[in-house]
Amino acid sequence: MAFASYNSKSGFSVGSRTVLRLDRPLTVSSMKPVAPSPLPFASAATRTKSASSLQRRSSVGSLKTGKDDSGVPGRVRVAVRLRPRNAEEQIADADFADCVELLPELKRLKLRKNNWDCETYQFDEVLTETASQKRVYEVVAKPVVESVLEGYNGTVMAYGQTGTGKTFTLGRIGEEDCADRGIMVRAMEDILADISPEHDTVTVSYLQLYMESVQDLLAPERDNIPIVEDPKTGDVSLPGATLVELKDQQNFVQLLQTGENNRIASNTKMNTESSRSHALLLVHVKRSAKSKQEKDLVIPQENGNGVQLSKGHRAPTIRKSKLLIVDLAGSERVDKSGSEGHQLEEAKAINLSLTALGKCINALAESSPHVPTRDSKLTRLLRDSFGGTARTSLIITIGPSPRHRAETASTILFGQRAMKVENMLKLKEEFDYKSLCRRLEADLDRLIAENERQSQAVLESEEEMERRLEEARIIVVEAESRLSAALETLAEERRKHQQENKETLQKVEVERAEMERFEQKLKKNVQDLQDQKEKQTFAEKEKHQKALVELEEKYNQELSNVKQILETERAHREKLENELKELLKKAEETTKEESLRTERAKEDELQKLKQQLEKEHLLREQAECELKKIEQQHKKTNGIIQDNEDSSILRQKVEQELQEKEKLEEEVRALKQQLLQLHIEAEESKRTLEKASSTRSSVCSDSHISINRPSNMRDTINGQRATIAKLFEQVGLHKILSLLQSEDVDVRVHAVKVVANLAAEEGNQEKIVEAGGLGSLLMLLQSSEDETIRRVAAGAIANLAMNETNQELIMAQGGIGLLARTADDAEDPQTLRMVAGAIANLCGNEKLQIKLREEGGIRALLGMVRSRHPDVLAQVARGIANFAKCESRGSGQGNRIGRSLLIDDGALPWIVANANNEASPIRRHIELALCHLAQHEVNAKDLVAGGALWELIRISRECSREDIRTLAQRTLNASPTFQAELKRLHVVY
Repeated sequence: MAFASYNSKSGFSVGSRTVLRLDRPLTVSSMKPVAPSPLPFASAATRTKSASSLQRRSSVGSLKTGKDDSGVPGRVRVAVRLRPRNAEEQIADADFADCVELLPELKRLKLRKNNWDCETYQFDEVLTETASQKRVYEVVAKPVVESVLEGYNGTVMAYGQTGTGKTFTLGRIGEEDCADRGIMVRAMEDILADISPEHDTVTVSYLQLYMESVQDLLAPERDNIPIVEDPKTGDVSLPGATLVELKDQQNFVQLLQTGENNRIASNTKMNTESSRSHALLLVHVKRSAKSKQEKDLVIPQENGNGVQLSKGHRAPTIRKSKLLIVDLAGSERVDKSGSEGHQLEEAKAINLSLTALGKCINALAESSPHVPTRDSKLTRLLRDSFGGTARTSLIITIGPSPRHRAETASTILFGQRAMKVENMLKLKEEFDYKSLCRRLEADLDRLIAENERQSQAVLESEEEMERRLEEARIIVVEAESRLSAALETLAEERRKHQQENKETLQKVEVERAEMERFEQKLKKNVQDLQDQKEKQTFAEKEKHQKALVELEEKYNQELSNVKQILETERAHREKLENELKELLKKAEETTKEESLRTERAKEDELQKLKQQLEKEHLLREQAECELKKIEQQHKKTNGIIQDNEDSSILRQKVEQELQEKEKLEEEVRALKQQLLQLHIEAEESKRTLEKASSTRSSVCSDSHISINRPSNMRDTINGQRATIAKLFEQVGLHKILSLLQSEDVDVRVHAVKVVANLAAEEGNQEKIVEAGGLGSLLMLLQSSEDETIRRVAAGAIANLAMNETNQELIMAQGGIGLLARTADDAEDPQTLRMVAGAIANLCGNEKLQIKLREEGGIRALLGMVRSRHPDVLAQVARGIANFAKCESRGSGQGNRIGRSLLIDDGALPWIVANANNEASPIRRHIELALCHLAQHEVNAKDLVAGGALWELIRISRECSREDIRTLAQRTLNASPTFQAELKRLHVVY
């Protein structure tokens, strides 16, 4: 923990904030000293009541507050905090040990008299030089703040020698590091977090006691503010002091900064910014309190009876408490501080006020009947803090230097005496009768208006009921007349229905007799028909059996012919497979030969293979025609022999023949795929040779041995390229692109690989785009679920994205959105590398930067760092470098203003974290991106806040590339923001 800047005073102006001036005195505390009997703590409402009113209300016995005036005893808590050695002490006292030794676990402190003797003191808390500001607040001030929120007064005060860290402990704002926030800022954070803005209020005054004159730090023109004491209650008030109501923490920080700027400080030998006045922060908290035992109020009337009010009409209880935080000026010895002239007068005033405070503490500690609180304005303002009704915490600050042992011993003794002081804590509550009166009047007006509305509604409802009753009477008379007429009509219809039922029953009996005669005749006819059908069926069965035998013989003959044809085709297929294998072997051998005659022979063999495949296709068509004829004949015979038991055997044979036909078709398709595989393998062998040649060349360059590439290797590569070009011309680009829509996954995989290899050459890119290849690749990227297809398609798009015209087409067809979705879904590092490469190429186009960011390109690029694969990170870094370079170019030409889009999208933390990455490709791109971002002055503040300044300094000194190192040096020298930050941090560049 460092105390190097605990006295720094810089802040903000108050601005347009409303500053209130009180017409009534500002209450500081109840100034009654400790006495055998407790101080009265009457509420404000009680003090304003007349004697007659109190007598009348007490006779009813319903307005008692229920609060006891007796307080709760509470001793002053004292904590000691040790400041670490500063630079001067480390040099001057290098050969001497610290004059104090802390035992924080035992809450004790040892003060050394010499090398063999020491004195031990016990405190409520012992804080070492490494104690954080948060721990100091929680130990010293947080219990006091919690008491203030409960309705008690509280005081937090710092006492110690000048330069020991009192202002750092209490008034540190913590703008640069939030961990350095002092007790004032942290206490206000807890208070504002606990109160309700709708019902509670918090007001603040900030004063200083300078040369026995009370001055307002929020309004410096108000000085020599008088201190007024209430003769009845003993409360101290400051008329004319500025009182500001707080709404949020930022408002308080600005007020505190304004007060620190107005506080008087000067440079002495003991402290470069020594406070020359006592600072007092007064925080008034007014909260509404809920009573635990609520009783209904009874309002007396003239006849002696009382009207009991509901729970909603009880008088609200409010609690008024105040928090006093005192930053005392440091005690000093003139011979050590070197004060002279006006500083000497200031030191006298400070020491006199601190001496008066010490006398009061001694008197209270020794239970003296007289406490000299009127010897100084400081003791008058602190009457409630020592021996009063406030909960008080004192933190004494000391230094480790043995040169100041006397001052340290004096401070420790002051804390020991303060621990003996007892306060009587009291809770201050009062009833808010004005609020209750306003609420009752509003309820009365509301009830009167509601009564009038209800009376009018009752009259209207009575009239409506009479009208409806008359209408109901008329409706009942009409209904009775209609009912009598309907009863007469129903009786007449009943008679008619009975007559019709009798006639219908007679007709049904006649029809039933006729039906029985018809059924007997029908049974006789059915028996005759069955006998006749049996005779005809027996004759037809014999005839069908004869026809079946003839058809079976004919079908067997045709089936044997088909089998012979299939055997011939199978043998021919095996021959073609052997020829294909030989062709593949020859194709591999041709990659190692240099003559062009082998290529021509290969073309001839391919031509012959195509002719053989055409013949095979014709044979397959003939076989299909014969099978169709057999199927037609089978369908004809199937209708005849469907009832025959032997037809199942023939049906099985036909199904077997159909299966063999399908196998034959699959074999033909396999031959076509093998032809396509031949082209793909030729492409793969080409890439293998290129990789091998690049590997050999890199090995040769690393070993510094000059080896010429063999002539046969160059001829082999040239032959491969010629073979690919001829295959490309023979098969056709449209045919290859059509295979991208094939239902077979393997065919699509090989086709997209061929397209990716073709897209690697600049001469083929325009043809692929004109033929619709870009749209097909984007469609594959969108619809395919195969990881290999998506990876190769992304690689092909990355190759096409190297052309500026193609980049605009990719953006126009929604390519960046598809790439972003692929990046979100993919987990394979190689797929992510291809997608990141495509987006990185698009980042190099200055015209597309806005659209690229809007469609999620930057977000997708940053999202791919989750894989942590070096190749993926290298592509991401390249994309960020391209984007930053285009932004820098646009800013330099005046085409772009404002902060970098990369910083807006949150890329800066990752850039700073990887600026010194172990992988050189990643580090090189990130260093270049940082330099380009730093060239635009509007990004400088964000770069400083993100820690990029130190990386720029490292790049300017340690980067291996001279051009990047020079660019970083030029950027640092040209930026006013960077130069100001380096000067502030005392960094020599």
